[in-house]
This record gives sequence, C-alpha cells and structure tokens, in this order.
Amino acid sequence: MSTAVQQEPVLLISDLCEQLEDYLEPEQVAEVYRAYLFGAEAHEGQQRLSGEPYIYHPLAVAQILAELRLDHESLVAGVLHDTLEDTRVAKEDIAAAFSEEVAELVDGVSKLTQVHFSSKAEAEAENFRKMMLAMARDLRVILIKLADRLHNMRTLGVMRPDKRRRIARETLDIYAPIANRLGMNSLRLELEDLGFRALHPMRYRILSKAVQRARGNRKEVVARIEGGLKARLAEEGLEGRVEGREKHLYSIYRKMRDKHLAFQEVFDVYAFRVVVDRVDTCYRVLGAVHNLYKPVPGRFKDYIAIPKANGYQSLHTVLFSPWGVPIEIQIRTRDMDRVAEAGIAAHWLYKTGNEAHATVAQTRAREWLRELLEMQQNAGNSMEFLENVKVDLFPDEVYVFTPKGQIMELPRGATAVDYAYAVHSDVGNTCVGARIDRRLMPLNTRLLNGQTVEIVTAPGAHPNPAWLNFVITGKARTAIRAYLKDLQADEAVALGRRLLERALSARGESLEGVDRQQLDRVVTELGAEDPEGLFRDIGLGRQLPALVAQALAPVAVGGGETSQPLTVRGTEGMVVSFAKCCHPIPGDAILGFMSAGRGLVIHRRGCRNVVEDRHGPEKWMHVAWSDEASGEFPVELRVEVANRRGVLATVAATIAELEANIENVDVEDRDGVHSALLLTVSVRDRVHLARIMRRIRKVESVARITRY
Repeated sequence: MSTAVQQEPVLLISDLCEQLEDYLEPEQVAEVYRAYLFGAEAHEGQQRLSGEPYIYHPLAVAQILAELRLDHESLVAGVLHDTLEDTRVAKEDIAAAFSEEVAELVDGVSKLTQVHFSSKAEAEAENFRKMMLAMARDLRVILIKLADRLHNMRTLGVMRPDKRRRIARETLDIYAPIANRLGMNSLRLELEDLGFRALHPMRYRILSKAVQRARGNRKEVVARIEGGLKARLAEEGLEGRVEGREKHLYSIYRKMRDKHLAFQEVFDVYAFRVVVDRVDTCYRVLGAVHNLYKPVPGRFKDYIAIPKANGYQSLHTVLFSPWGVPIEIQIRTRDMDRVAEAGIAAHWLYKTGNEAHATVAQTRAREWLRELLEMQQNAGNSMEFLENVKVDLFPDEVYVFTPKGQIMELPRGATAVDYAYAVHSDVGNTCVGARIDRRLMPLNTRLLNGQTVEIVTAPGAHPNPAWLNFVITGKARTAIRAYLKDLQADEAVALGRRLLERALSARGESLEGVDRQQLDRVVTELGAEDPEGLFRDIGLGRQLPALVAQALAPVAVGGGETSQPLTVRGTEGMVVSFAKCCHPIPGDAILGFMSAGRGLVIHRRGCRNVVEDRHGPEKWMHVAWSDEASGEFPVELRVEVANRRGVLATVAATIAELEANIENVDVEDRDGVHSALLLTVSVRDRVHLARIMRRIRKVESVARITRY
C-alpha cells in the first residue's frame, strides 16, 4: 500500500511575510525576507526528493513557527536552519549577516556532520545530546527542530519505505513525546498522526475507516449531549464554549494496544471541552455538569490546582450518560486552552527575561531542562543520555508532598529513591530511609498520590547498586551510575594491585621489587596509559594477572602457587561480583573467575560452571572469604510443601523472624497435593542460612527443604 503524503501547496515568501505582518514590526518582517534571500542563494541548485527547490522546506518551517507566533530571530533561524549542514555557509557568516543569537540557534538545530562515529545509533544519540544542550541554553532551538520535523513528516511520502519507517519511529519515540513534555498538544497530535500513518499504514487505514463508519451513528448522541450541557450552563447563568472533541487516531490505537480493548470499547466514549473566562467559573461549571449527569467515582482530576509536569491545566471529570456510555469532560479557561494547545510557545515572552511573566508551561520546561543538564554531566556517553531522556519523556504523574507542604511531580511508579534525587542529587546519594506519611518505609516503596515523603539521610551513606533495579527516573539512574563508575574504577585499581601482588608472590617477587623501567615497558606493551591503568585492566578482567606477572618477572623462582589465597570481602561492590548461577555466601568454599569487564566473579567450588570451565585454569584462582565479610547475600531455597491454606505465609513469617528478607517467590505446582516454593532469601552467611533451614523444616506442612 502506498503511504505517499499529498503534496502541500507551494508556499511563497510573500505569503509568509503577509502572515508575519499581523504581529511583527515591518523591520522584523524585512529581516525575515533578507534571511530568505540569503538562504535561497545558499541552497541554489539544491532540490528535495520531491523535486521542488530546497528553499521551500525552510520556508514551510518558518510558516509553522509563524503559526506559533514566535519572534523574528526564531523565524530567521528557521529559514536558515539547514544552511550550516547542507551548504558552504559557516556559523561566522550567519553571525556577521544577522546576529550571534541567530547563529547560535541555527547551530543548535544543525547535526554534527564533521565528527566520525562508530555507529549510526551513536551518531544519532550524540546529535540528540547536542540539540538538547542547545535547547537548555535557548528553548527556541527545540521549537525550530519540532517545526522542521513536522514539515519533514508532512512530506515523508517521497522517502524509501525503510527510511520512512525509521523516521516515523524516531518521531513517535522522541519528538512527539518532547512536544508533549513541552505542552505543545496540537503539534504533538499531528506528529503522532503522521508517525502512526507512516509506521503502520495498514493499521492506520483500517482504524481510520472504522472511525468514519462509527462517526455517523454518534452524531445524534453528540448533538443531544452538547445541547444538554449548553442548556444546563444557561440555566446556571454560566457562559462558556462547549465543543465535542474527536478522539485522536493514534490515541485510540494506543489504548486498544496497551489495554487490550476492542475498538468499540475505546470509541464509545464521548468527549467534550468547556472553555470559560475565569478559574472560579471552571469549578462552577464542574458543579453544574455533576448535577446534570452523575459523575463516575474516582475519575475526577484537578489539574488546575496541581498542573501536569508540562504545565497543562484543566478540570477532568467522567460522567454516566443516559445512553449507557461515559462522557469525558475537560473544563478550562481560554488562557489554559491556549497553553494546552501551544505549550511553551503560548504567550512567547522570551525577550522579557522575567520568569514571573512566563507561562506555567515555560517554567516547567526550564525546570526539566535544568535536570537534563545535570543528567548529561553525569551520563557516561550519548547513548546512555538518550535512554535516560526517553525514560523521562513518558511520565504519568504522581503528586506527593514534601514535609513543608510543597507539591512534587514524579512519574507513576516512582520510588522513595526517585523522590530523594528529585529533591537534590546530594539527598539521593546519602539517603538511607524514607518516612512516608510519618511511617518509616523501605527505599524501594512506590509512591502514591497525596503522600507526604521525608527522606532520612546519613553523612557516610552512598548509593547502592541494587537501587538500579527499581528507580525509574532518568535523573536517579544517571546519578547512581555515575557514582558506581567512579567507585568501580577505584575498586578495580585496588583489586588489580592485589591480584598482581599475589601472582608476583607466587614467582618469588613483589611489586615493590620490580624494576620501574621494566614496569613502564610492560605498561606500554599492554596498551595501558600508566601503572594505575594496568592495575585497573587487571581488576576488570581485561588482563590476566599471571601473564602480567610473567612479563614483569620472566624467571620463576618460587615453586608455583605457594601464596595464601586472595581474600574476598562481602562489600567490594561492582568489581568483585557474585555469580548468580550458584549464589555463594560467606562460609562456602569458593573459586574466583576473571571475567573481561566484570572483574573477579566468585563461584561456589561445586558450581556446574566451575566444572565445565576448568579447561581454562589460568582464569581461575584460589580465593577465600575475609573474616570481615559482611552484608546480605542472596541464596535460593526449594521448599516442598503440602498444599494447605496459609502455608506460604507461615514460611514467610518464619524467615522474617530470623531477620532475613525474601527477595523473590515462585510457586511450582507438582501434583495438586504438593507444591514447591522457590525462594530467593537474603542471608548473612552459612550459619544464618543453616538456622533458617532448620526452622523451616519444623513447619508442619513442609516436607523437604534444599539449597537450590
């Protein structure tokens, strides 16, 4: 099936100038015209895939910006946005011809064309990071980019099918969510519609036809509901504009896909918007419609008192209609309606420099950008930054209160740790507990609307690697990873030094006794920058300590492995890790395996992987637990029980009495009479484990317990 988009009418510069005269000064319109002449000369001889002169695209981008009523610098940058990337014009040329401000805007939108990347994904991620950082300096960068993407999507039909799908996927994954995050609803809806059409043309066509068929049956009901709403407002002496809202195709598709609903279940919801003059009128209209039709319990949301993260404000309610289908109603003021459609572009007051005059959407956008700057400083690379931003682009908000009564918005599913990092990175890095509604709760507790959250911190505390298993905000994830990377580098150096010392000791040598020139030569040969870099490579498993020791001390004096085994503490974090196949705990007989990138991985001696991999003995080493080994270690237990009511609760209570946590439970049904409980339990050592197993054996319904 062809997905070619209908050719847009050709836009002329005279049409654009006429449009701009409505709100810009004559000299500013003249500046935009001069930019057109500059751009037309720069793009001379270039054509788009459709065959039209290239300058038509920048003109169309400028028109989209004009519809948003942006300032003349944005329009000039919109006309010139492709000159740095696709012509010989330099940034300095634009600055000289127009202004430094325009040159910075154009540069912010331009891709990194002169830098070589190892993959297309890496290049796209780095270009995205560059654009987001430019956007953090000047919000207009993203508005120009969104206008550029919107026109490209409108003319996507001339692209190859594979490229069309790639661009559509990127639009749905990144650009439409950014437009939503900035409150630009009308632009988001068009991006989603065009992206859906290009990515899933068959689904789009089927759904579109279904909507057209169903629309005819709805007209009478919509007209009657609309008439009833208007009549009730007139009775109450309330003035407002009532209009039926057509459900967006991509919204219908996403609800059907995510909630596994039939088309009729999604489409049989009648949506209306009531736009009034003042905020207090919104609440009076709410009372009037609740008296007209009964409200559905739990479906009222007050986004006026507590705006969404993107600055959106409205009252939302759902009513029971006499026709047996729900009615969704949004009630808002005219200003709120403008902000809901245009977001940060509404009332563009960029030049005032006064945040007091900015819209709620602009203020929220700047708060988000400040967080982006912090995230990018901590992100290891562009790919990680892009993934973390994607996480933040799909928030379904939860609103919680600080101890002082301030409201904080977090994505749905956020935990106490996410909240701690939202308050401040230092609070997140040192948090040890949380009081939720004055009760002490675990840090992985998911937050609910209306809770009051207080974070408990300790000066010597630091992030736990396990937090990465449950945090969901990009800011928290980036900060935890940044801390662990620094910690891992330090630990890798210390571990590498100890491993090399042990390998040299087996040869009758020591690191202090090695000639410095010999050490520098081996460091260079093995591609490390300095001795510390070599120790880090050994600690991370990239170099084998025995081979490095042989290079440093070629003549073996000792008689093999005579030194004491390497001691392993339980708190060594990321570089010394514990195998998930056998879950070693203090007291087990263990072996260490050097794994590239993971460092020293500790296995139990009886682990099947140890038996299978002993053909590479140079990677295995004798290790022993340190006397100071501490912490909690997961261990798997298999408990065979009789199928009786409450047996799982009894076993869980027994484990809790012995100060152990259950991390995971699986139930394996055997014959209807017996079941097997597969438990992952955190223990301190073998003695602790033995106590737990003895107590569980005494439970009446337990037939057998084994370490799994």
